[in-house]
Amino acid sequence: MPVEEFRQLGPKYSANDWLLRGTIHLSSSSAMYGDDLAGYQIDDVPSVEIDDKLKQMLVDNSADEEQISLMSEAVIVVDENDVEIGPSSKVAAHHQAGLLHRAFSVLLFDSNNRLLLQKRAEDKVTFPGVWANSCCSHPLNSKEESELKDSLGVKRAAVRKLHQELGINPNQINLEDFHFITKMMYSARMNEDWIEREIDHILVIQADVELSVNHNEVSEVKWVSKDELESMLVGDIEFDGEIAPWFRCIAGRVMTDEWWDCIGNSEKLSELRDDLIHDMGDVSHMLTYAKGAGLTTSIMEVKPLVEQRISDSLCASKHSRLSSAMMHLIEGGGKRLRATLPWLVGKAVGDSHSGLLDVGAAIEIVHNFTLVHDDIMDDDDTRRGLNAVHIEYGLPTAINAGDAMLAIAFERLVGAKGLEHKDVGPMVNRLAWMVRRVSEGQQLDIEFEDRIAVSEEDYFEMIEGKTAVMFLTCAEVGARMSGADDETIQCMADWGLAVGLCFQLMDDLIDVLSDSDTLGKPAGSDLAQGKRTLMVIHALSQPDSPQLDNLRAVLGKGDAATQAEIDLGLVALNEIGSVAYAREKAEMYHQQAHACLDRLPDSPALLALRELTDYQLKRIS
Repeated sequence: MPVEEFRQLGPKYSANDWLLRGTIHLSSSSAMYGDDLAGYQIDDVPSVEIDDKLKQMLVDNSADEEQISLMSEAVIVVDENDVEIGPSSKVAAHHQAGLLHRAFSVLLFDSNNRLLLQKRAEDKVTFPGVWANSCCSHPLNSKEESELKDSLGVKRAAVRKLHQELGINPNQINLEDFHFITKMMYSARMNEDWIEREIDHILVIQADVELSVNHNEVSEVKWVSKDELESMLVGDIEFDGEIAPWFRCIAGRVMTDEWWDCIGNSEKLSELRDDLIHDMGDVSHMLTYAKGAGLTTSIMEVKPLVEQRISDSLCASKHSRLSSAMMHLIEGGGKRLRATLPWLVGKAVGDSHSGLLDVGAAIEIVHNFTLVHDDIMDDDDTRRGLNAVHIEYGLPTAINAGDAMLAIAFERLVGAKGLEHKDVGPMVNRLAWMVRRVSEGQQLDIEFEDRIAVSEEDYFEMIEGKTAVMFLTCAEVGARMSGADDETIQCMADWGLAVGLCFQLMDDLIDVLSDSDTLGKPAGSDLAQGKRTLMVIHALSQPDSPQLDNLRAVLGKGDAATQAEIDLGLVALNEIGSVAYAREKAEMYHQQAHACLDRLPDSPALLALRELTDYQLKRIS
């Protein structure tokens, strides 16, 4: 993963920034779909013009003309509450990080209560050759298919796609025969390039229909009984291909025995309806050949969702200046490593869900609270290329903003989705422990500036509290909230600790080896402030030399230090061997972190965790 690509995750964006910029137009479809779709008349299918880069990518993936045309259709991008945000091309909604969009899944039964399954064509761009429910696709960004009343939009889209994929004459089915049951939210990754991220509206219909399969879309169909479907799901019968992850969710978590008993009884089917959005999390692991995405893409999948949670929490205050001060560093960007880490860990070791994003947002708010106060204590004027909060808003407001952020973080934590009442107390206690350990680490850091002798043991106690425990907590909580066993939870806590220690060691090294533009603050500032990094501790333990004299001359001199003195001090750390020594320690923790990941079963999500483990080390490799 290119380092520069990862650094660019920082800028703040709005939801609309995720929509593919292009011209929305209507393409004629009456010849393909007919003029009358069971009372729903549509002459045009809305589409978004695909840019040349994406079009070439489709061609390179062997997509034919029909598939390229279908990938230009304008799907409906939504938020987590299924509220419409705007249109996007289908290809943009499914490429790399993807976009959360509205979808539907039709479960078509015949009069013998057999369910129609389809095997997706090998020519499909996404999830080719997998067995899925009768029809699964997307309502499009038109007035007719956007209508949520009585689920008319998705029902109309279902009629259109049943005709387009399976050749079912629209006159054989009626909109009123569709039963909306529920919604589910999930993500399922096929590989680095392609993902499904949907709020799926589940529809049931019973009808005896004639099929004329479009083999560009569907390669096979079969009608199955309840017992036959169950045998397919558990692998008791052999069949060519495997089952789509979203259909496994429907079949395993929605289609209960009670549900099956209602098939054929319209009144009972109507009683099954609910207005919930069932959160399935990331279900990529349900596809045996799924390949994970790298760190950048994995973060981008959920970063807008975390950003929204952070913004909602910090902007809730009626005091605009206070809200602005709290949002200052957030708006300055940031990679959101800590914010997304519980989610990344959760989907690697257990069952992910949106509550992991709530916890991640809470920890990220705590992290930014520590940065506000850290800049005050260190007398740093800039952060992420911006004025520090106390410079921009004044010292009293900065202190107040930090205090408020700490309180808001716990509010967000307590309100986390999927957090059972019995778990609230332990989770609050764990986050409070993290904050206390961070404060203790910060206090040691402060005291070190005035201490003549600081040992390596002292240093590691300090960075464990100041930096590493936050990574530890993110990883541990992510594993625990995803339902992992105790051994796995401990393994991820050990991984988080090792990553955090490596991260801080590398951060100290970056302060020495990078320029001011890269850092967003003056290079060598830690040295001038007298910070007892591992490099400084190691150097001060070496025999006297001219290089050591140069280091002592600038150490702790603060604003009085000239750039020339700072430069000589930095050179001294290199020549004494202290930079190499710190690098060796960082590499040791890097290896320990990978050893933890080696203990885990293979999963598509592990790729991102391995890249995160490598990230800081690669920045100066």
